[in-house]
Amino acid sequence: MSNSTGTDIVVVGSINADLTAKVQRHPEPGETLLGSGGTVSAGGKGANQAVAAAQLGAKVTMIGAVGTDQMAGEALTHLRQSGADMSAIATVDGPTGLAIITVSDDGENTIIVIPGANASVTAEFVDKHSQLIENAGIVLLQGEIPADGFERAVDLSQGRVVINLAPVVPVGHDQLRRADPLLVNEHEGALVLDMLGTPATTSDPQSLVTELLEQGFTSVVMTLGAEGALVGTPGQLTAIPTPKIQAVDTTGSGDAFAGALVAKLSEGAGLIEAATFAARVGAYAATRPGAQASYPTLTTDLPSTTH
Repeated sequence: MSNSTGTDIVVVGSINADLTAKVQRHPEPGETLLGSGGTVSAGGKGANQAVAAAQLGAKVTMIGAVGTDQMAGEALTHLRQSGADMSAIATVDGPTGLAIITVSDDGENTIIVIPGANASVTAEFVDKHSQLIENAGIVLLQGEIPADGFERAVDLSQGRVVINLAPVVPVGHDQLRRADPLLVNEHEGALVLDMLGTPATTSDPQSLVTELLEQGFTSVVMTLGAEGALVGTPGQLTAIPTPKIQAVDTTGSGDAFAGALVAKLSEGAGLIEAATFAARVGAYAATRPGAQASYPTLTTDLPSTTH
């Protein structure tokens, strides 16, 4: 797909600088470990997903904010290179959002996010870009901006709303139920059910997806890491396979999945086809270090789900 065709995607979300440390294993509370790395790279769930979609040929506009510090340049590196429209990214006084990431030898990560400039993406901020959002075929949202900004973006949207509520933060239930799909992992799915006042009765992914659908969602996509994903619509659950890979760094691989999913949806693909493609993109990203730096382009040879 070229950038001149397909549905417009507008991402309203976070833009961060990622500070990454590598350790043999994650420290216990009160423990000091030696690590390596300490490098700064571009991140933020909103920017990650925008870059992933744009690099796969989708027409993407990013709405967000960076600060006036040196981190801003690093945070925008891959957005600039991806072909995403950056005209709705504001520079606000103060620090750029920062994510502090620890990656262990087995590829698992822990992340602490300091919002910085992302805290300015409020309802008032979003209103300044109302026309962009109203005209978008797909609006993609996450949980790293203020709830009132999130809710306003959903309210303005006249197209399809895709929500990856990560982290799971309190947002309006009516706005959340606009998600088609709601994109969550198992942990996030259970937290969403808690937030909606119907605590999960099990940790079984199929049951979690079913319980989410019973809450009124049009569709749910649950990512399951090495186990692939589940696509749920009322009355139907479909298991989505994922390539078998050796994970190097899972940071941002869920965002690669989200960006790839909306890129395919913007081409007119169905949810199962889009999730199947997204699983391959997410797996590819996990085989390389970093978030945005690990994302494929249209010419990348993606791993196959067949063996």
